[in-house]
Amino acid sequence: MHAWLCTEPTGVQALAWTELPTPAPQAGEVLIEIRAASLNFPDLLIVQNKYQKKPPLPFVPGSEYAGVVAAVGAGVTQLKPGQNVACLSGTGGFGTHAIAAADLCLPLPDGFSHVDAAALIMTYATSHHALADRAQLQAGETVLVLGAAGGVGTAAIQIAKTMGARVIAAASSAEKCALCRSIGADASIDYSQDNLREAIKTLTDGQGPQVIYDPVGGDLSEPAFRSIAWRGRHLVVGFASGPIPALPWNLALLKGASIVGVFWGDFARREPRSNAAMMGQLAQWYAQGKIKPVIDRTMPMAALPAAYARMGARGVMGKLVLVN
Repeated sequence: MHAWLCTEPTGVQALAWTELPTPAPQAGEVLIEIRAASLNFPDLLIVQNKYQKKPPLPFVPGSEYAGVVAAVGAGVTQLKPGQNVACLSGTGGFGTHAIAAADLCLPLPDGFSHVDAAALIMTYATSHHALADRAQLQAGETVLVLGAAGGVGTAAIQIAKTMGARVIAAASSAEKCALCRSIGADASIDYSQDNLREAIKTLTDGQGPQVIYDPVGGDLSEPAFRSIAWRGRHLVVGFASGPIPALPWNLALLKGASIVGVFWGDFARREPRSNAAMMGQLAQWYAQGKIKPVIDRTMPMAALPAAYARMGARGVMGKLVLVN
């Protein structure tokens, strides 16, 4: 097998396409022949040693992938060789093969493409947990999605619309705003051109959004929070822009608003039954055509450094997927 090996987490330049022995699955594990692996923002942070989880060195990055079960270890009865699966194991995806715990693998129904499957779990699970569980989003409410053209942003638009909300998509270019409207956003704000607060005020008749979905942080969080509706919920999803904002606490008091943390990974670990039910609903929505990952492009697995460069330049709209 071959894989992109990280021996020192000093950045993308430290990765090397390396030939490795193809491992055999141990008890409770499966060997997956990887067909597609998506690039997520944590995959960039982890090779820069900036992610909250620090895998032991050396490691193969690539948190989310899909492929075909090549072999199963002792005690694995729910999966069999030849079966199509998707997996989110945190590492291991950027290669030709990976070992994964069998209980982390999601069997794929017929008609579920490997590319879509590799792009679904992290972004859609994060967005569903954020909107349905943490925000308790209700039909008819207005959701402002920041960074709306990215992986989690496009997922949030589709999920919020499926739940009956009105969606305002905020993104950094006219092209990205057009993409957001094409997948269901009711209105958009190009915050590279428009004043964010004034645009929100106009689009909500001065009331503000009930829910703000914020995977961006930085300079956008405070003006967005200042615009939130009474009893609004500001979802802290991530900090793609880099800086972690510091909000004046009096703003939460004046708006009767909540700042709500979203950590889907720990939700899945701490509440596995609830997470399994959520994943079942997402699979059903996919089958019904209510959600579908937006694929920016596919690239060969060997082109991973170029894929990282495209993500680092904020050129990705939706998800970028590497294929073998």
